[in-house]
Amino acid sequence: MNPAQTPPVFLPGWCLGRGPVQASAEACGARILDLPGYNGTPCVETFDAALAAIAAELPPDTPVCGWSLGAMLALAIAARHPQKVSRVALLAGTASFVQREGWPHAMPPAMLAEFAAAIAQDASAMLPRFVGGFNRGDAHAKTVTARLLQLADPLPAAGILGIGLNWLRDTDLRAEAPQVRAPVLLLHGENDPLMPAAAARALAAMLPNARLQQFADCAHAGFLSQADAFHAALSAFLHDA
Repeated sequence: MNPAQTPPVFLPGWCLGRGPVQASAEACGARILDLPGYNGTPCVETFDAALAAIAAELPPDTPVCGWSLGAMLALAIAARHPQKVSRVALLAGTASFVQREGWPHAMPPAMLAEFAAAIAQDASAMLPRFVGGFNRGDAHAKTVTARLLQLADPLPAAGILGIGLNWLRDTDLRAEAPQVRAPVLLLHGENDPLMPAAAARALAAMLPNARLQQFADCAHAGFLSQADAFHAALSAFLHDA
């Protein structure tokens, strides 16, 4: 790493907290920033307020990495606060988590609504189903699912989980993606059932300076399923002077 370079920041995904991405952050010399509402951080209601709170924590020219919901936040920060972000790595990222007109590469809104209702009723019971579901199609699905559940932080309050699902329901970054001038690396499992590979390809085509690296036989948590390859690509990109 260039000694003068600002250390990278890693943004975790929804629900599971920092535990699952701890090894990835350490592998690329990044510090983890908890999403609002997690690990005692102040809760905010909207996606816009969340990205503003995270952006306020970033020194100028920070390499930023995010997984899943964290990737969406990283992308939005790069679009709205370009002075804060030197480069962006998106692990299982997308421009829209739900299907919209012209965007079929996503979850149907009704399915997300059903899932949100189940989470509100009993989040702990839904957690294994959620994690197992997004590992479908991964060559190491059972191992990765067990590892994620082992590494997951204690569940935040149901209200925090619900707010995050609202962000996923409401956020559409397609108009903002072309404004991102920083280099972007998309690392994506070809078999990701949660953020389909087609969404990554469509997002990469929107970005002015992007490279997509896909991983065969890999689903939503490639940083665990194919850790060596993921970490090598991520570290090389984040520390490229």
